[in-house]
Amino acid sequence: MVLLHLLDALAPEFDWKLTVAHFNHQLRGRSSDADERLVRKTATALGLPFVKGKGSVRAAAKARRESIEMAARGLRHEFLARTARRLKCRVVAMGHHADDQVELFFLRLLRGSGGEGLAGMKWHGPSPADRSIDIIRPLLDVNRAELEQFVRENKIAYREDASNAARDILRNRVRHELLPQLRRSQPALNQTVLRAMEIVGGEADFAIAAASRWLRRPRPAFDMLAVAVQRRVIQLQLREQKIEAGFELIEALRLFAGRPAMIGPGLNVIRDLAGRISISKPPRNTFEGRQLVVRLRGSEDEIAFDGVLLQWRFVKGEGARPKATGREVFDAAGIGKRIVLRHWQPGDRFQPIGMASAVKLQDWFTNRKVPRARRHELIVATTAHGKIFWVEGQRIGDGFKLTGATKKRLVWCWRRL
Repeated sequence: MVLLHLLDALAPEFDWKLTVAHFNHQLRGRSSDADERLVRKTATALGLPFVKGKGSVRAAAKARRESIEMAARGLRHEFLARTARRLKCRVVAMGHHADDQVELFFLRLLRGSGGEGLAGMKWHGPSPADRSIDIIRPLLDVNRAELEQFVRENKIAYREDASNAARDILRNRVRHELLPQLRRSQPALNQTVLRAMEIVGGEADFAIAAASRWLRRPRPAFDMLAVAVQRRVIQLQLREQKIEAGFELIEALRLFAGRPAMIGPGLNVIRDLAGRISISKPPRNTFEGRQLVVRLRGSEDEIAFDGVLLQWRFVKGEGARPKATGREVFDAAGIGKRIVLRHWQPGDRFQPIGMASAVKLQDWFTNRKVPRARRHELIVATTAHGKIFWVEGQRIGDGFKLTGATKKRLVWCWRRL
């Protein structure tokens, strides 16, 4: 409401033509309708055209599998962009202020956002619903306390959204619980955070610009780029494919050239050595029937099986289970002298260490979010009687762990060739 009155006061000087657009989120029943009536009444009093829209945010959140806040944002921006196109408006002005910006910083920090996300909202930028429409936020540097004072001094009518007090919404917990505590030890929190956002945003913009230049002229080699630029190179290519990727996917592609990552049903993404991203359909998964019977002779030995080098040695005495990548230790007595190396098969079950009972290996992979294509690559080791004691990169079998009665240990190491 402050923004509306300010723009109306400035319109004659700059020859602006204003239209008031209001979206009813239908989240608060009569209160939502009362908000709409106030905006319509104010627009009429100012002699400005009024356009209304409405949508069921709850239904949209369910259909899109999003939070209420994200669904509301999406519907709101779609309505504003649609209205702007119809009225041939180039610009949509929104009322976000400095306190909104600070809250957004902590929300994104808690969600693990990178520099671009931590930079927050821009004063000026394209609409997320239509990049041909500009979004401006003229009040982004103004604190809420200043806006409230302006409202009082100018007797501007407004309504408070009651849902702003609901503590089950993360933004409200940040607003009402986290920020007051931080401000007790740092009264100038807004200025400090806004300055940090400016710095982080500038550095993120630099990395994006460097990545864009590299994509136009890929010099030097991808592996010679700074890590921040490598990540942006991958992110920008994924965005071109309309894939919004999280840190894990970007990092997997950055670190491992030639290793496919699943991004959806029937779709893989892969990075080549030159740094280029491509999307492909993975080969149809089939259960690999090949297996290898191995005799554990002597004190140590090694063998290669389907692209994995396996090494083992026997050591007397009890010892702690190591926490090293590519290394496990078992009670040798439970495993025996003959093992079988193979891949996952239908119906496989095993009891991971720390669990009270056996589980289906398929369910274990699903719960651990192991991509489907990757599941068929992993090596499985069983005893001669078919009991699984090791699954590559997963937990060991509970029945083969070290105990106080362990007399001989089997030290098991592996690495991909």
